[in-house]
Amino acid sequence: MSAHTALPRPFSQEGTSRAMFWWLVVIAVLVIAMIVVGGATRLTGSGLSITEWRPVTGAIPPMTDAGWQEELEKYRQIPQYQLQNRGMSMEEFQFIYWWEWGHRQLGRFLGFAFALPFAFFLFTRRVPQRLQTRLWVLFALGGLQGAIGWWMVASGLTERVSVSQYRLATHLIMAFAILGLTLWTALELRYGKTPILQRGKLFTLASVFWGAVLFQIALGALVAGTGAGRIFTTWPGFEGQLVPEGYLSGLPVWRAVFESLPAVQFQHRWVGYALAILGGVLAFRLWRTGAEDLRRAGTVLPVLIAGQVALGIWTLVSASPLNLSLAHQGGAIALFLMAGFTAWLTARTQGVTPAKATASV
Repeated sequence: MSAHTALPRPFSQEGTSRAMFWWLVVIAVLVIAMIVVGGATRLTGSGLSITEWRPVTGAIPPMTDAGWQEELEKYRQIPQYQLQNRGMSMEEFQFIYWWEWGHRQLGRFLGFAFALPFAFFLFTRRVPQRLQTRLWVLFALGGLQGAIGWWMVASGLTERVSVSQYRLATHLIMAFAILGLTLWTALELRYGKTPILQRGKLFTLASVFWGAVLFQIALGALVAGTGAGRIFTTWPGFEGQLVPEGYLSGLPVWRAVFESLPAVQFQHRWVGYALAILGGVLAFRLWRTGAEDLRRAGTVLPVLIAGQVALGIWTLVSASPLNLSLAHQGGAIALFLMAGFTAWLTARTQGVTPAKATASV
């Protein structure tokens, strides 16, 4: 094809594309659904019900009584059944099986929802050159996330009755990293590239807050992975103590922070308080800029933070029931997205002196 007959590039000079923007919005929604369904799978104890990793043939669930018996028999061979769920009925097994199958099936659908439109956009030359590498990275991270998911499940098939909290945290951090990169890329596809030279102190503060939210989410994964959320159900103290009894649990400090249940809950609580203070400082700074978009962000952030803190306390004192635990996870997703959007807004802000900033949205 000659240069005169080459396909036109259907995005503007700024490298934007509304079609690709909405495609990534759909991808972000699917990633959120994966996180929520994954959380429900973990909280219902369903994650080990499928003991094999079959990326293709595993899409078809058991269709006969013999097929269901075969799957149940495989589950009976692992420690979770033998030590925790011995005597489980077929109906009980099917309940946990469908949660895990649904999570994996949603992952397969997400893979197709990304790969097929991406191939179309590449073929029709709709992908801005500057974003091609980033989108390929997103594609690779999606595949890696599937492998990490199986790596996590495999940790609970031989010697444990649940998955490793380290691998669970890795799996969750990767999911949020994919969500964050999708959010930022979608915004750039809608509004154009953010000039690096415009990024100042406010962007740095917003980015630190965004990273702190992700860190707190990782600590939450340790709480979920160890079951630490149910050992102390009083607030503000730990059964009347400022520091919970058995903080180290006889472990070296470097292990206790990851494996001691009192330590894991203590860390998640106090990092949450610190995060709320940091978010308050950021909101105050956003308000001082005078930029309308940033002031709106400075209003929404404290509301989300306060709601998430209140929801966390409610979940704690209620001994972490499924509905409140999922609501708390949903609050974490909302706060993470808002923190990322705020960081993006501050990156596009010109003249970040108080009461004089203008956001280029």
